[in-house]
Amino acid sequence: MKTDTLIRNEGMQVLLTGLGMVEAERFIMLIQQEPFDYTKWQENLFEDMSIEEISRKAASFRAHRKVSAG
Repeated sequence: MKTDTLIRNEGMQVLLTGLGMVEAERFIMLIQQEPFDYTKWQENLFEDMSIEEISRKAASFRAHRKVSAG
């Protein structure tokens, strides 16, 4: 199991890599300003996507991670 510190560090790295410094800070500010229910948010996250599209995106993400890591 990962520690809270490790999860925070990894999460911040994902935000910085995906959004850049300014947008990552803006995302954090938005989350802090308003109540955010992750469970409700993720329930609708993929509702407009087919299983095939989700699978393609997951495969693309995995391939990108392997290239980035190695």
